[in-house]
Amino acid sequence: MEVGKNIKPAAEEKTNKATAVFYSFGEVGSQLSWYMINTYLMIFYTDIVGLAAGAISLIMLIARIVQAVSGPVWGLYQDGHTNKHGKFRTYLMFLPPFLAIFNILTFTVFPVGGILKAVLCLVFYILTGLLYVGVGNAYSSLVNVIAYDSQVRMNYSSARSIASSVIGIILSAVAMPMILFFSHGSKADASGYFWTTVICSLVMVPMLVLCGYKCKEVVKFSAEGQSGTAPKVSISKSLKMLAQNKMLLIVVATTFFGAMGTMLRMSMLSYYVIYVVGSFKLVAPVMTVLTVGQLLGSLALAWGTKTFGKKRYMIYNNAIQIIAMVLLFILPASNMFFLIGLNLVIGITNAAANITFGMMSDTIEYGDWKYGVRNVGLSVSTLQLSVQAATAITGAAGVLLLSATGYVANQAQSASAITGINILVNLLPAGLALLSLIVLLFYKIDAQMLDTIKVDLENRGELKK
Repeated sequence: MEVGKNIKPAAEEKTNKATAVFYSFGEVGSQLSWYMINTYLMIFYTDIVGLAAGAISLIMLIARIVQAVSGPVWGLYQDGHTNKHGKFRTYLMFLPPFLAIFNILTFTVFPVGGILKAVLCLVFYILTGLLYVGVGNAYSSLVNVIAYDSQVRMNYSSARSIASSVIGIILSAVAMPMILFFSHGSKADASGYFWTTVICSLVMVPMLVLCGYKCKEVVKFSAEGQSGTAPKVSISKSLKMLAQNKMLLIVVATTFFGAMGTMLRMSMLSYYVIYVVGSFKLVAPVMTVLTVGQLLGSLALAWGTKTFGKKRYMIYNNAIQIIAMVLLFILPASNMFFLIGLNLVIGITNAAANITFGMMSDTIEYGDWKYGVRNVGLSVSTLQLSVQAATAITGAAGVLLLSATGYVANQAQSASAITGINILVNLLPAGLALLSLIVLLFYKIDAQMLDTIKVDLENRGELKK
């Protein structure tokens, strides 16, 4: 497709600082909702609830498959329904209280045993995940309708990343101390996990509600979300066009492998610090260093993506992260300089994962331009699906791999178990990051193509500001 003659793009859009702040609140709420589950649920199941590895693996697999499947369902529903608040804001304004309730129930130990104990864990985890996916899909989709310009959307995604880093630093620094405080000792117990989750959930609700209330959906598209004056596209055609969008599929694939590595590392990192490094008290400092690094990386996102482009900047970060994780695997875990320094580098490069949200926005524009179909919620849900699928696989496989190392809960670990945990935390995530980098090499959307897309869509009358 060629740019229409004598057509100039609209005046450059400016980043609204207030919108950036309130949009970032949504990330704060999301992190408060999922941090405990992402970081401590597995160790809560093994060391507190006392579930067997096979039961945990099955719970993780079933719950996360349900979450993964629910993403496209949420996306299709959100794309097809609009009210006075728009397409996506409603879910941020009204679902969070219910999400808070089920977050708390997920970290509740009920006075039951046997199969019933495992069933309750599964049910509450599934319901929490369903609500989280609904809120998360609406939040990630929202950036596509609160700004028109690709770089402005990337700037809002950068604000999201900064907020993620800030709340991550806070949670990394205070979560384990809070758990130990409410446990009334030097070892975490059920009460500690429960009350920490209660506090996180109570703070989460107003953050998400404020994001939904303050971030107005200002960008409108003709034909209720479809391009031109064409009738509303059927679900089957939407799915078919989605499958043909190669750039979208590349972003989904690179996100899948990257998320697998990150999720596996984060779910196992507490085991690494407690049993390989040898200290409960170092969990908070290591987690804090990671999130401080992520903040530094997030602050550089707007500059990095504008200077190098989204693709190249993400490749650079992935390569540096791979080197850091391999070094951590090789070097002694007891060396605090390497432990802290290399985790700081990994944290900085972790921030690059947020570039995929900006790339996703670009693939939505690309899909509208090339195929005449614009399904924001469905496209975003596909990205979320890759994350949920990665989480399902790492959640189910991670606990089995941990068991295969010879890990024994609440005991000093054997040499083989220590080596196995080191592989799970450092070497295997490095391999997954390499796969993510390789897939990314095939991504073709750049600034020049985006200028062509923008002008063509304006010329065809498909964008309305």
